[in-house]
Amino acid sequence: MSQIVFTAPPLIGRDEELARLLGVLERARGGEARGVLVAGDAGVGKTRLLDEVAGRAARAGTTVVTGHCVDLGDVGLPYLPFTEILGALAADARFTSVLAAHPVVDRLLGAGTDAADGPDGRLRLFEDVAGLLAELAAVAPLLLVLEDLHWADQSSRDLLRFLLSRGMLHRPGSGVPGRRLTVLASYRADDLHRRHPLRPLLAELVRLPAVERLELRPLPDPEVARLVRALEDRPLSESVVRGIVARAEGNAFYAQELFAAAGADCGGVPSGLADLLLIRVEQLSETAQQVLRTAAVAGRRVEHDLLRDAAGLPEDELEAALREAVGRQLLVPGPADTYAFRHALTREAVYTDLLPGERSRLHGAYGRLLAARGRAPETAAERAHHARESHDLPGALAACLEAADHARRLGAPAEELRHLETALDLWPSVPEPERPGAAGRDRITLTLRASAAAAHAGDAHRAVALTRAALAGIGRDADSELAARVRYTLAGNLLSVDSLTAAYRYSSEALALIPAEPPSRTWVWAAATHVAAARQVGEDETALRVARQALPVAEDLGVTGAQADLLISLVGLDGASRGTREGRERLHRARELARSAGHAPVEMRALFNLAVGAFESGDLEACLSLLGEGLDRARRAGLLSSTYPLGLRYLRLLALYTLGRWDECLAAAADPAVPAPASAGFADSPVLYVALARGEESAVAGARALLAGPFDWMGTLVAGVVLTDAAARAGDPQAAVEHMREAAAALSDETTHRPGVLVRLAALCLTAVADRTAEPRRAGDDRELARWTDTATELVELARATAASGKEGRTRGPEGEAWLARAEAEWATAVSGPDPAAWAKAVAAFGYGDVYEQARCRVRFAEALLAGRHRTEAAEQIRLARETAARLGAAPLLERIDALSRRDHQAAAADAAPTVSLTARERDVLRLLARGRSNRQIGEELFITGKTASVHVSNILAKLGAASRTEAVAIAYRTGLIAPEPAGSG
Repeated sequence: MSQIVFTAPPLIGRDEELARLLGVLERARGGEARGVLVAGDAGVGKTRLLDEVAGRAARAGTTVVTGHCVDLGDVGLPYLPFTEILGALAADARFTSVLAAHPVVDRLLGAGTDAADGPDGRLRLFEDVAGLLAELAAVAPLLLVLEDLHWADQSSRDLLRFLLSRGMLHRPGSGVPGRRLTVLASYRADDLHRRHPLRPLLAELVRLPAVERLELRPLPDPEVARLVRALEDRPLSESVVRGIVARAEGNAFYAQELFAAAGADCGGVPSGLADLLLIRVEQLSETAQQVLRTAAVAGRRVEHDLLRDAAGLPEDELEAALREAVGRQLLVPGPADTYAFRHALTREAVYTDLLPGERSRLHGAYGRLLAARGRAPETAAERAHHARESHDLPGALAACLEAADHARRLGAPAEELRHLETALDLWPSVPEPERPGAAGRDRITLTLRASAAAAHAGDAHRAVALTRAALAGIGRDADSELAARVRYTLAGNLLSVDSLTAAYRYSSEALALIPAEPPSRTWVWAAATHVAAARQVGEDETALRVARQALPVAEDLGVTGAQADLLISLVGLDGASRGTREGRERLHRARELARSAGHAPVEMRALFNLAVGAFESGDLEACLSLLGEGLDRARRAGLLSSTYPLGLRYLRLLALYTLGRWDECLAAAADPAVPAPASAGFADSPVLYVALARGEESAVAGARALLAGPFDWMGTLVAGVVLTDAAARAGDPQAAVEHMREAAAALSDETTHRPGVLVRLAALCLTAVADRTAEPRRAGDDRELARWTDTATELVELARATAASGKEGRTRGPEGEAWLARAEAEWATAVSGPDPAAWAKAVAAFGYGDVYEQARCRVRFAEALLAGRHRTEAAEQIRLARETAARLGAAPLLERIDALSRRDHQAAAADAAPTVSLTARERDVLRLLARGRSNRQIGEELFITGKTASVHVSNILAKLGAASRTEAVAIAYRTGLIAPEPAGSG
């Protein structure tokens, strides 16, 4: 008989429950029999947990037998799970003699029907089963698993009651050994309606001292995400994973079914899962099913009065139907007289099962009912949904625009974008006379508004696409101000996706379309955008000229937001960088102007530049304070996902990483209250530095994921650092150099000077190159050595040139100085050997606050000191580096430190060995002694008497302080008095 082999899904998120059940098993192996009732909704993972427990128990020597209850309706077979258990035991030769002594085995296995005749017969059967299991547990520890107890027949429930209350788990008398027995019984909590026959039994069993209840709750979202990724046998985007997590609502089975259907373009609920979910719905009365169908059209939650009116049922019939649905745990009562589906996928399955006409009719009913209640802004989205699904397109368009306005007032840009995009889809299908006639409601203006919402929601590429669509929709006779506005908006969006040359081109076009005279708000904003774009492409003279022209105009017109934006752009253009006092004062003034104007995006830009200036100056605590202020402002404005707040988020994680507050860094990135949008993976990317430093394999995969999506400058920077550093740590200088060059090419274009990160990348490459030069230098391989020293020189020259070309102090601040010092020290190590002075300078340079990189430099400094035999100074550097590495949990660095310590101890032991002066004859004797020669053999080979050889051996032992010939040879090897001879020598 062939065996079907399958791979079980990984057990994720059940560590606490697993530990609890394994603890019960451990106590049972010691004689303390226990029972556990494992409860949970269908698909939550009961069987997977029990399989894991059973597998571990079997490997530990416990006999595991499982009985399954089966849903056979009113014709259930009595004792079915116990019959299955006895059948499994009968196949085990260890228990043959025990089973033969109990007639219950033949009665249950042979008859297949209720084998008890009358009350006494049932009692004898129950007692015989209890006795049998007790004797089996005496042979070997026994684990009894009963699955799906909610389907158990009455006879099985009665037998289980007896076994748990009076039989198996009943404590034996004094002096009688305990029973090595565990019973684990699972059941579906969501199947237990109020009149379910298992409910009274459960209430009775949980009161027993030897029985406990374990409830499996839905998995937290991060654990469901882990499960989906563990199942992944094909690439899934982060958005797909998030969608599965949201829909599964903590149910492992649902997550697996949704994962299996991902990419299959099946839409809605997978058919197999839908069929499973609808089975429970179809068990309801027709009226209750009608109420569920009506509720499904309303959404996840529905008010009682709204449901009553939409269903058109009398109050008493509605209440009876609701009581039935609640009793079957398909609906759950909520606050304010509402009802919600217990699981969203059940609602989806019911909704998908509706006929098209039925669906449209019910949507129309809800739309009319909501409209009759008034046009409350908070119901606009709901009204828009029902109007669209019932094909009332004019009503849907109007409600969508209402919903978008409401979302903007609430600071919810993602929802505003969704409603605006729906409105744009509807726009051509609604006749012009029926479109909303308010000002600013033409299609181009709506598209621009949608692009702004996309930018605020963190979807910069969507913002670009929408603005391009607006540009394509402008005709030749379009208003020049609108045409200019579209172009400078597109330029601003292109800047946010690092498409700098295109941004400059469109900002130039915008400025050319609108005259500077007479002054206008549109010209001022076009000028401000052009200044920002010109700076990014290196057109500093143009940027300075336009900024000086536009700044007084903005002040005269009271365009305070643009005035603030221009002040920010001027920082660094006229010599006052953001690292100087004058630059900081200008940024603070810009921030106050933007705040007074209520222009949050420009205020975010000012705060970002202030924070970057503090970071570049090495004042990391001041940087964190500014970042906290900026993120709080962004949160209040509903702009956490927009460009500059995402930059603030990135910089906050980077500052926490740099300061060595790694756990705080990880917690901030994982904060569910402020999730980064899927399109902005760079915002959380500094956590990859932590992962790499802690030796986690996910770091490299995370870096490659950053490179897989649309180009992002910061994400590419982080990926380049991680991949280069990972290759350097793996001892692969060639791969490190290749990663560095790929990053440099991606981060530079014809308008961008060398990015400052090249200094860091060059230093990381130099680490691997310096390590590679050690072997050819020892071996005297001049050609190989020259190859790598040439590479080292090329890298250090790149670092020097990049540092010299920096602007605004970006690379010549403390961070840039530190990485340049490290590059110089690594270069010196590569070309001439470790230089303690160079490494002392690097250690001091990272003292501005980068604790991890300073610890790495301390290790290199210690290596240089040990090369010069300065052990005391090296020990202090090793101690300080170890303290930092241990506090950070930087396991790879700790391993390197420990290896260095071991080498130092071995060298110190060799140096501390006594200096021994042996005569030439004694050295000859010692070599023969090492070959295992006896005194007589030594004498024969050296042409001396055995007695004379004995005297030489005694003198050697005395000089070496050895107690035996073997110890003398060991000391001689360790101290270098003799060298090991090749295998096979005499």
